[in-house]
This record gives sequence, structure tokens and C-alpha cells, in this order.
Amino acid sequence: MSASADLPLLITTGEPAGIGPELTLMLAAQGRLPEQTVAIGDIGMLRKRAATLGLDVALVESSPGQSVRATAGTLPVWPVALRTPAEPGVLDPANAGYVLATLALAVNACQAGQAAAMVTAPLHKGVIIEGGYPGFTGHTEWLRDACGVDDVVMMLATDAALHARAPGWQGSADLRVALVTTHLPLREVADAITFERVTHISRLLAADLTRQFGIAAPRIAVCGLNPHAGENGHLGREEREIITPALDALRAEGMDIQGPLPADTLFTPRHLAGVDAVLAMYHDQGLAVLKYAGFGQAANITLGLPLVRTSVDHGTALDLAGKGVADPGSLGVALALARRLATQRAGAAC
Repeated sequence: MSASADLPLLITTGEPAGIGPELTLMLAAQGRLPEQTVAIGDIGMLRKRAATLGLDVALVESSPGQSVRATAGTLPVWPVALRTPAEPGVLDPANAGYVLATLALAVNACQAGQAAAMVTAPLHKGVIIEGGYPGFTGHTEWLRDACGVDDVVMMLATDAALHARAPGWQGSADLRVALVTTHLPLREVADAITFERVTHISRLLAADLTRQFGIAAPRIAVCGLNPHAGENGHLGREEREIITPALDALRAEGMDIQGPLPADTLFTPRHLAGVDAVLAMYHDQGLAVLKYAGFGQAANITLGLPLVRTSVDHGTALDLAGKGVADPGSLGVALALARRLATQRAGAAC
């Protein structure tokens, strides 16, 4: 994939009943989109949403290979047709295939060298499942399968942490948090924590911290699964039997990795000092803290893909859709990060 400045940054506009379309339109109206940005979605739906919100945005139909620039008040669009009309706040399973079609177009364009990166607005997992895709668990897993890779890593980062640490950094609320498991019911998490998974995800995380973030020797701190990191086996044995042996093996390979550490104290400035990323065992263990620290000004990054994908740190916010009150900050962060990662990744490949 080329990261040429002429290649577009693609925004898939997500669930049409949610806030994704209007966040894209807000940034366009405010002149806050990188000029290479192209949206993917139903152009009629986008026009209707812009009119509903009173946003002065000219939507310009385009297609892969065409050079159309996003300027203040102008948004190029690669059109994908809705399956049925969409209303803000009203989910319709009939549009599940539409949402997945926008993703497929973005993935294909990135893999064909027609786009620098893809940025995804939020989708609604439940309505996609109800729309005839029972195995769907989220963007992250869908992208893994679409790209034909064995595994990926979900990582979220607050805005300031998207930059490499400055020398002498002493820790703050700026975080990068990656996950060993992603969209699993809590009841299934412990069974999914294996020696092989902990080592594999850790290696993927370290490799992309170097490849995409330019961190030569990443330092990673790892949460335990259980309270107090298992209390030496008295509050669970996963740390002693699985996580600690996995981390010992990684340290023997030369990786700078700490843990397993109690999650209730790891997320403090003293323990985060000098750490480039935290690896949490499950979704809410790590992301609840990160979103408290920087909700609305953070981005989601999928590591381990053959392309650059970033996303917002929030969901579809159906209760806000069509009202013009949603905050486009996270989408702006995700776009800026996507361009930076594409450039870094291209440089690392040279």
C-alpha cells in the first residue's frame, strides 16, 4: 500500500441511523477534513442528513482512481446505496448489508493501492446480526477475516498518546491500551487467555508499535486477569499458570514487558511512567479507564492488518443522531492518526 499524499483517506460512514454520517458532514462543513478525505456511503442519505442539520456541504460523487479534493464545505463521496431508507435514531436490519458493503469497498481500495488508509465511523453490531450476519462481532474481527490474517490487536489511544513519548515523560492520563481479547462475553474470557494468545498478541503489539508508531524498543505493561493479579494463586491461577510463563518467554526473546500487574493500580502515573502501551486481558478492563481519561478525543487502531485502519472511540449514539449535537472530535483524531500511521508505515517499508 502506498501512502502517497495523493491517495485518499477513506471514511466509512457507518450505521446510517447513527451519528457517523453527521460527524463526517460536520467536519466537512467546518473545513476540518484532510483534503484527501473521501466518504463512503449513500449520497442521498448524506444529503438528507446535511439538510436536516442545516449543514452547507456540497457532496461530490467520485470513484476509486479519481482525484477529488475535500475542501471547506465540499465532501467527495464514493457512493454505496442503502438497502432501505434510513432515519436518524431508527435501526433497520435491512441496511446491515449496506454497512458491510461500505467496509468491503474501503478494504479493497486499500489493498489495491487506491487509498492510503481507512477510518471507520461506528456501526451497530446487534442490527448487523439481526440483518442476517449471525457471526458478526465487530469491525475488528470482520477486518481480520476480510484481510485474511490470523489475528489482530485492538488498541485505543488518547490523543496526546498518539505521538511518541517525549524524553523524560513521567506518565499521565495519556494512554495506549491494547487487548488480549476483544468482543467476548465476560464468562468466556478466562478460557480465551492462553499462553499462545498472550505471546502472539504481545508480539503483534510490539511489532506495530515499532512499524506504525516508530517506537524502536517498546515498553509494554501487562494486566493480570484476576483481582490483585491473582494474589499469588489465591484469587485465580491464570497469572501463575499462563500469563507469567508467557511473559517470561517474551522477556527471554528480548521484549521489554512488565507484569502481570494488578489492573486496579497499573493505571496510575507511577506505574505508567515510561510505558508505551498497556496490554489488558479483556475489553472493559482496559477501555473503561482509557475512555474515562480521554473519551471523545481518542482513536481505535487495528494492529496486525496489511492496511491502516483507525476508528472512533464511541458507538452509534442513536439518541443523538439527527440532532446536530454529537461531538466529531474522535473522528478528527482518527483521521489525523490514519494519515500519520500511513506515512510512518510507508517509511518503515522503504
